[in-house]
Amino acid sequence: MKRNGLGYLFLALTLGNLSCGDKTLYTNPVGMQAYTFRGSWPQGVEATLDTIKNFGVTEMEGGPIAGIETEELRKQLDKRGIKMVSIGADYNAIVQSADETIKNAKILGATYVMVPWIPHEKGQFTLDVAKKAVEDFNKVGKILKDNGITFTYHNHGYEFVPYEDGTLFDYIVKNTNPEYVSFEMDVLWTAFPGQDPAALLNKYPDRWKLMHLKDLKKGVKGDLSGGTPTTNDVALGSGQIDIPAVLAAAKKVGVKHYFIEDESPSYLAQIPQTIKYIQGLKE
Repeated sequence: MKRNGLGYLFLALTLGNLSCGDKTLYTNPVGMQAYTFRGSWPQGVEATLDTIKNFGVTEMEGGPIAGIETEELRKQLDKRGIKMVSIGADYNAIVQSADETIKNAKILGATYVMVPWIPHEKGQFTLDVAKKAVEDFNKVGKILKDNGITFTYHNHGYEFVPYEDGTLFDYIVKNTNPEYVSFEMDVLWTAFPGQDPAALLNKYPDRWKLMHLKDLKKGVKGDLSGGTPTTNDVALGSGQIDIPAVLAAAKKVGVKHYFIEDESPSYLAQIPQTIKYIQGLKE
């Protein structure tokens, strides 16, 4: 049969046009924050890891888990093809000494360390608190970098106290050294105090490395407390946050790893919904 070159060209262009706008938005591995399963770990670490694996998770953020030696935890993760990308650390503990955190990160193969909370009196996140955090983060961040680890701070909502022409979160970002300090966006704890997660990602495009994927129940009004009932955590796509816009911005600025964190009592039912939702999103 004689082939028509123009016909093939037309077909290729047609198929190309049909595929435009149909690209998958979320293309990263499915990651999970270990805290999601805080009610499951005491029932059995290996069984919980099996559950996590069965969800299709290949990356985690967490750290040592009670009931299992850290070396054995690494073996069990490797056995299931799960990489512990990032581990959490207590602010006061890591400021006093980063040695234990560095040791655990190396055992687990983590290249990121995340601090999720800056100690402060309730309702009293002040400039002085922010200044101390900046000093401590720069110091700890350098120590971690010297050991091949990236330090990140996980926002928790209370940092968005108005300050000058922005917020105290802006102050922290602008006064920490980008060489030593990066950030992990918690989507819920950005939206809860009234911020736009996508806009904040674009505001500091070179600072975000990690992300907690969470959605906030529709109708919930937020504040600067850094706290809300766990039942306000809902499956992604069923809440009030514009998740497609967040993921598009995160992709644009180069967020490296994403971790689903569902603090709801219904996490086992909501996780599959969340995964199905994000994997079905198109650009």
